[in-house]
Amino acid sequence: MKSLYLGSFFTLFFLFHSQVHCQEMNNAFKIQIEKQLVEEAIRNSLGWAKNKDLTLLHSVIANDSAYLEVDPDNRVVKGFEDFRKAEKFWMSPDFKALWFEIRDLTINISKAGDAAWFFGILNDINEWKGQPANWVNARWTGVLEKRNERWVIVQMHFSYASD
Repeated sequence: MKSLYLGSFFTLFFLFHSQVHCQEMNNAFKIQIEKQLVEEAIRNSLGWAKNKDLTLLHSVIANDSAYLEVDPDNRVVKGFEDFRKAEKFWMSPDFKALWFEIRDLTINISKAGDAAWFFGILNDINEWKGQPANWVNARWTGVLEKRNERWVIVQMHFSYASD
């Protein structure tokens, strides 16, 4: 009888431990998927420019007054309507997006799974009237929220290191 109880105890312990381990693995898998979706939104916030796809851009930027962006030239963008003022520049035939890269991209997801923040070093290579219009080695940080099952950027900050 003692061995039956002992066997039952070990069976229950094993099942409980296995369930906890599976849950941890499932959570880690979900976090990896969310990080991939966040990275896709981050990359689309730049990649839209190659084909001037404003629909793609608008799908990854918060379309409300909560949006905030700080640029290296001391411009502060407050809200989606303020953000849209730059579209005239981007959509001009004089502006041409060439390529971009993000080095050292680091993404974190909140425990609740509804917020993310990131850091990376950005090279955003463009032309304006045939002349370079680049951000090279810009530090880029941002915050995203998960809204209606989509990740959108609510805040971005670009800066250059000072020597």
